Amino acid sequence: MNAKITVIGAGNVGATTAELIARDGLADVVLFDIHEGIAKGKALDITEACPVWNSPVTVTGTSNFEDTAESDVIVITAGFPVSLV
Repeated sequence: MNAKITVIGAGNVGATTAELIARDGLADVVLFDIHEGIAKGKALDITEACPVWNSPVTVTGTSNFEDTAESDVIVITAGFPVSLV
């Protein structure tokens, strides 16, 4: 059974974090975002790259907090975008 890491926030930092975890085969990844389509799309992109990296992990995109249950690690990258203007 693989470890499970949840990344909260599917923006640039969250998606990159999820990609690096998956690329290195560290754990199964749950990519969570309040915008389900964004999380699912980025998770699909990462999933399709896993065979190229020889990574055996699964990557799931969701907006349902129940999918994060039993995570070994939770990384919070979500935040409110701030304009520096």
